[in-house]
Amino acid sequence: MIDTHAHLDSAGAEGELARARDVGVTRVVAVATTLAGARETLELAEQYDGVYACLGIHPHNAGDSDAERLDELESLLAHPRAVAVGETGLDYFRDYAAHDAQRRLFDAQLVLARERAKPVVIHTRAADEDTVAALARFEGTVVLHCFSSPPLLEPALEHGWYVSFAGNVTYPNAYELRAAARGVPVERLLAETDSPYLAPQPVRGRPNEPANVVHTLAVLAQARGEDPEALAAQIDANATAAFSL
Repeated sequence: MIDTHAHLDSAGAEGELARARDVGVTRVVAVATTLAGARETLELAEQYDGVYACLGIHPHNAGDSDAERLDELESLLAHPRAVAVGETGLDYFRDYAAHDAQRRLFDAQLVLARERAKPVVIHTRAADEDTVAALARFEGTVVLHCFSSPPLLEPALEHGWYVSFAGNVTYPNAYELRAAARGVPVERLLAETDSPYLAPQPVRGRPNEPANVVHTLAVLAQARGEDPEALAAQIDANATAAFSL
């Protein structure tokens, strides 16, 4: 199994990765949201087998100095363990950065992804229309991380984007997310933890970690009426294709 989106901290990564292996999670895409985090994530990818790096500047940081140093991000993306650009996108819910600054940063990272021939991992919240407009101009591989907006399902299906579900799909009232999960073609489905956030229902209230992707997978299989082992193998194959692992 694979966790396609986790935020690892170097202090706890060894234990988290060991617990993940104990339950059959042998690969993790570790995600950075700042330049400092990108360097740390690459160090983890170099240190641990089965860890790959997704490097980007989060829309929350669009007003920070990192957004003006994309040449550094481009250099880090040349590392052989860097498999994707992200997470990048738009967040109009928290509004930690001006919308125009977010859009400029998003567009610039889409350019980097195109030039580096890497997939983009998308964070989008309360910004469906602008997110779709930006991605419509991007011809590469798109992963909608932590899918939480059912209206995005139609454009995702239209454009063949990958759709990744996190622990919130397991929550009792997440009926719409589970319905969306049923609508995703199996070859475009991914699963993630987004650790340390969004712990799935069986461990809700605790810090999340890659091992817990098994709970998300179980709910996805149940919602879709599929065998969990077969779905795990399919999601693993999907991630291999999406990230060229």
